[in-house]
Amino acid sequence: MTEKALRLGTRRSKLAMAQSGQVADAVSQVTGRPVELVEITTYGDVSREHLAQIGGTGVFVAALREALARGEVDFAVHSLKDLPTTQPDELVVAAIPVREDPRDVIIARDALKLTDLPRGARIGTGSPRRMAQLNAYARTHGLDIETVPIRGNVDTRIGYVTKGDLDAVVLAAAGLNRVGRSDEVTDFLSVDTVLPAPGQGALAVETTADNADLIAALAQLDDPLTRAAVTAERSLLAALEAGCSAPVGALADLLIDGQSVKEMRLRGVVGTTDGSTLVQLSTTGPVPETHEAATALGRELATEMLAQGAAGLMGERAL
Repeated sequence: MTEKALRLGTRRSKLAMAQSGQVADAVSQVTGRPVELVEITTYGDVSREHLAQIGGTGVFVAALREALARGEVDFAVHSLKDLPTTQPDELVVAAIPVREDPRDVIIARDALKLTDLPRGARIGTGSPRRMAQLNAYARTHGLDIETVPIRGNVDTRIGYVTKGDLDAVVLAAAGLNRVGRSDEVTDFLSVDTVLPAPGQGALAVETTADNADLIAALAQLDDPLTRAAVTAERSLLAALEAGCSAPVGALADLLIDGQSVKEMRLRGVVGTTDGSTLVQLSTTGPVPETHEAATALGRELATEMLAQGAAGLMGERAL
């Protein structure tokens, strides 16, 4: 007799369906059970407001978590950067698989790179974090750009360029890789130019805390180094008391010597969206072996950033 299918809750967007499908295949392999996708519409999917206006934090997550709590799905897949930094007691992130490319990319007309864009080029992004860093980079490198707030899925955003409304748009490399459109990228933005959102490129596989068997099965998909990195990044975000729509970038990367991982470097940035002021700091230490150590790394860097005036650059503090 075939075991009952596991129900995986996912947003309906093409990107969410693609990344959930990849997780579904992996879960099927480790459990030997079929996995069916259950499509759920979230507030973030139907609202036409800009993310910064609707609060950003949790707008793509709440409906999935409610479906978990009601027992309508067995587990859910989120883009980790959409998850609020406080974890509900009744839910557990059972797996954070190996991270995709965390970088931001540009898709520009005429295959242009960022530094080749003409004076007055209009670049679309819905992210205050990207605006702050792009505008800061432009100021220090003599570029003349205008950042334009946009929303929408991958097709909509790329459409602004192909239709000629914008000169370029900024997207996450991971999302384009997952939907098979990375060949349209015209420029990869170095993390020295634009630090990604905390957790960017990583997925969170979440289930209810009382489902011990499923937690154990999903844990086989977990990548400890990815988990340590994103825990440090999200700890920084939480300590800054900023939501996921705040202009905060963070990246923890591993410093590798030959074949062995030596240390973890955590970088953080906060800035005004016009790019006139940035607080950008980094710290390097041993690779955290525990959740507490990774959390401490993020908190320490946030404390240094706050001491240098980061709080005043984030607009309204998240409540």
